[in-house]
Amino acid sequence: MTVAELLLARAEDDHTAVCFEDEAWTWREVVHEAAVRGSVFEHLRRDGPFHVGVLLENVPEYLFALCGAALVGAAVVGINPTRRGAELERDVRHTECQLVVTDAGQRPLLEGLDIGVAPGRVLAVDSAPYAALLAGHAGAPVPGASAGPDTLYLLLFTSGSTGAPKAVRVSQGRIAQAAQVMARGSGFGPGDVMYCAMPMFHGNALNTCVVPAMAAGATLVLKRRFSASGFMPDVRRYGVTYFNYVGRALAYVLATPPAPDDGDNTLRFGFGTDASPSDITTFKRRFSCPIVEGYGSSEGAIAMARVPGTPRQSLGRPVPGTDVVIIDPDTGRECAAARIDAAGRLENAAEAIGEIVSRDGVPRFEGYYANAEADAERTRQGWFWSGDLGYRDAEGFFYFAGRTSDWLRVDGENFAAAPVERILARFPGVVTAAVYPVPDPRTGDQVMATLEMADGAAFDPAAFSRFLGAQADLGTKWAPRFVRVTGAVPLTGTGKVDKRPLRAERWLGPEPVWWRPYATTAPPPSASAGAAYRRLTPEDVDTLGTDFDAHGRRALLDM
Repeated sequence: MTVAELLLARAEDDHTAVCFEDEAWTWREVVHEAAVRGSVFEHLRRDGPFHVGVLLENVPEYLFALCGAALVGAAVVGINPTRRGAELERDVRHTECQLVVTDAGQRPLLEGLDIGVAPGRVLAVDSAPYAALLAGHAGAPVPGASAGPDTLYLLLFTSGSTGAPKAVRVSQGRIAQAAQVMARGSGFGPGDVMYCAMPMFHGNALNTCVVPAMAAGATLVLKRRFSASGFMPDVRRYGVTYFNYVGRALAYVLATPPAPDDGDNTLRFGFGTDASPSDITTFKRRFSCPIVEGYGSSEGAIAMARVPGTPRQSLGRPVPGTDVVIIDPDTGRECAAARIDAAGRLENAAEAIGEIVSRDGVPRFEGYYANAEADAERTRQGWFWSGDLGYRDAEGFFYFAGRTSDWLRVDGENFAAAPVERILARFPGVVTAAVYPVPDPRTGDQVMATLEMADGAAFDPAAFSRFLGAQADLGTKWAPRFVRVTGAVPLTGTGKVDKRPLRAERWLGPEPVWWRPYATTAPPPSASAGAAYRRLTPEDVDTLGTDFDAHGRRALLDM
């Protein structure tokens, strides 16, 4: 099965397919609009990869471009509008786009960039030339399904939270099969109204909402961009039964003022990734809407799902029939099973945490576009290495522990950031805790945390110190040396915490930073002893610089 075949099956379906603001289209009309866009793409096609870049918000033209490309065998490149300058230029050039479909709001992002696409081949969907182009292809016949299951359909960039984004290859067959499985497993049908406010340049929206809606013949509601305050009004306006999410979307919705009728709605469930266990529980209680948290690599090699009896903080278990394990990347051996106490605390992090690896996932990985080095890194030893850290308990439930770049090494001890973040999130008032390494003046790393506090919540350094001292599962090296307090942590375009600017900024910048000063003649006091924090001053920063100079590590501050 291909995406083109899923779409052609709707060619005579007069059920409402898409709602956007005050407009609506039936599936029959969507197929017609797709045929017109596909005809335009073929008319403008040149020699070389048939790649169409799309730089739009979640507007109907994005969907029409996706569907048109499917019908004529083109590949859509989802261009991330949160990228800027040289990075955005690199994304478009790397994927060899022949055309770029955009609009007046997004086109300025391309100005002054050498994207390898002539100005006349940058199509602004809200312009008169584009309207004339569509008019010239009006009435284009709906083509037969010429694409095969292996036809490249999407190039979707990874989040880039740990380096330059890589363009994941997605075939028509792969995404069509996944959509059918999700539609059947979730019981989606024409009576469902599926709400898509997550950006369509990302696989989450396409894999868990847009293409499953096509497979089920459901109604798809497109939201130009996510709005926490607009979420529940949209649910009621359109009768939404399902929504997808990624990152902190649930937290933003929960931050809106509660209303007595929050639980009176049409929602059946929501599905996504990266929500905190507490937000999942609170969302269900407040909106009477179950949340299904999943785990899946953008590359398609690993997927996990929660099943009955899944522990609260767990990702769930790998889908049946797949071989997923936790591997120590240094030894290549499986890590020991995690020991988790009754309070959900990990007792043996050092021996349990490793990389999430699929020993049978390489055939499911379709590769990155024009990046053989990244392909080789992902498929070492014939296994698929996810780049994610995790641990697995004795019952086979998996837990997320961060990215491989989230390893810290303090006083010779290696540990992952995610378990520390989960502990810090217990501190009253913390909305998000991001933990990452900063260089130590002598050797290795020190732990730094950025805490996003809830509106009206103040950071009390003395209370924070007492809190750390009371956490029995806080490793002796895990307590943050530096703590930045912010109103909003930086996010990637898909709503995940972006630690790159935090690591680069370290303890500098305008926001307040507290720290536990380094000891000069003795080991630093442990967090469990309730070591005191104080505000970092400009004089402290100068002293730190002197310490780095004294130990020949100034270059680390200049990176």
